[in-house]
Amino acid sequence: MPTAEELDAHLRLLLAGAFVIGAAFGAVSQRTHFCTMGALADVFAFGDRTRLRAWVAAVAVAVLGFHLMVGLGWVRAADSLYGGTRVGWLSAIVGGAMFGLGMVLASGCAARNLVRLGGGSLKSLVVVLVVGASGFAAMKGVSAVLRVASVDRVGFELPAGQDAAGALAAATGLPLQTLAPWLGAAVAAALLAWVLARPEGRGREVAGGAAIGVLVVAAWWLSGRLGFVPEHPETLEPAFLATNSRRMESLSLVAPLAWGLDWLLFFSDSRKTLTIGICSAAGIVAGSAAVALATRSFRWQGFAGTEDTAGHLVGAVLMGTGGVTALGCTVGQGIAGLSTLSAHSAIAVSAMVLGGFAGLALQRRRIERCG
Repeated sequence: MPTAEELDAHLRLLLAGAFVIGAAFGAVSQRTHFCTMGALADVFAFGDRTRLRAWVAAVAVAVLGFHLMVGLGWVRAADSLYGGTRVGWLSAIVGGAMFGLGMVLASGCAARNLVRLGGGSLKSLVVVLVVGASGFAAMKGVSAVLRVASVDRVGFELPAGQDAAGALAAATGLPLQTLAPWLGAAVAAALLAWVLARPEGRGREVAGGAAIGVLVVAAWWLSGRLGFVPEHPETLEPAFLATNSRRMESLSLVAPLAWGLDWLLFFSDSRKTLTIGICSAAGIVAGSAAVALATRSFRWQGFAGTEDTAGHLVGAVLMGTGGVTALGCTVGQGIAGLSTLSAHSAIAVSAMVLGGFAGLALQRRRIERCG
């Protein structure tokens, strides 16, 4: 069992590691324009699937890396938010659709707005703050009461975990550590085959997507392997250190933005502490800013007018509320959640995609009416 001093040093290491992973995410995203909403917009407007292939490449690498770590006994989906036995399908659909629509109105998901903030966008600063505030309201405030009393009540229980490897292991009797690497490799191979099938799947953008997948895996390792202690000195129980959920976490943005605001606003309260999620979000801004300054692409940007401001505010509220309701954003569910092959994540991401396309269609109609 670690001493209090050893635990303190370990916590600092975890937070520093989270910041570095976030900074790498921000740098890669700034350099390669990695963006889920942008990927959907490219497909919708131009039929261009380059950035969509980058997103799928990120998922493929994350799936492979996560399941290899399951095979090594380092992590388990059951220790995360994504691998429980209950599938809250209505929360996933409603929250996912809200997030998908919101990211179109706000010119990008929470992660993309953090990247843009690092590049000098004051619009993104407003979006990030509103996502955090509305996300916190969805966790603890008035919208949380509505969420718990409505969509969260609908779902179903599975006899085993909802991650594919856990469910197959329970159904077949095969050891999870034997089955998981083969399943992860098969899914990753199928996804990468689609990514590489066309020339646009072999460029810089897709390489950036693969790097994002590696960073998601690194975050899983940081929290699930390095951040796990079999016996916490205060509780004498197993614990995952420096996470707000008290579970193993990877990259995700909506809840960390909410907890980050909570930490800033109640800084004098010693119970409010930095976590892996908060530090990774801060790292994204720092990494993006470093690349923007190095490439001389840093530019201060503001809102174009009242309509632009209103659209971004509505989008930010939808993302904050929807991200908490769906248990994640297009990074938290769209890459980290999918890396566990969770049923809830698959439902939530499908709803985000549909919500995103609906938002793009609404934008097109508005432009056509104005034109």
